[in-house]
Amino acid sequence: MIDRKISLSRKLLNWSITGGSILICVLAMYTRFPGMSLMGIAPNWLLIWLVTWSVNRPMILAVMAGIALGMIQDAMTINDVINAPTHTIGLAIAGGLTSLLQKQRYVQEDFISIALIVFGMAVIVETMHALQLTAMGVQIDNVWTMQQRIALSSAILSSLWSPVVYFPLSRWWRALERKDE
Repeated sequence: MIDRKISLSRKLLNWSITGGSILICVLAMYTRFPGMSLMGIAPNWLLIWLVTWSVNRPMILAVMAGIALGMIQDAMTINDVINAPTHTIGLAIAGGLTSLLQKQRYVQEDFISIALIVFGMAVIVETMHALQLTAMGVQIDNVWTMQQRIALSSAILSSLWSPVVYFPLSRWWRALERKDE
């Protein structure tokens, strides 16, 4: 009976920390501290969280998390739902690919590897956004010129800031796994 209560409280605490970290990342999307933006572009905090979470999760859960975070980001950023591209596709692909990368054992789980994964996934997410704009008929020259600048700025900043999210969350989840064993 006591073990069940401890297990339940541990699960509740884990869900609270996980949900709270997502909320902090959503709020950080709108926070611009000095030195935190490059050419007007800020880090993609939800992508950083998604990569951190997807590294040790099955692909289907990582894709589902990407879809959920994409919907949250769409809800926070889209003014005109009909004529705006979605973040859901890019984040779902990023979550799935991150999960596959770790399963292949090509990438170790450390700060540098996570930063490199975040860098690559930021480019993929921004490219998916540009592809959607192109499919909607937006001027191709402008879209792809802006995509290069946005993708590179977002990738650099997101990869540099990734340890801020990765370190505490990965440490928490590993400690939780050890307690469960």
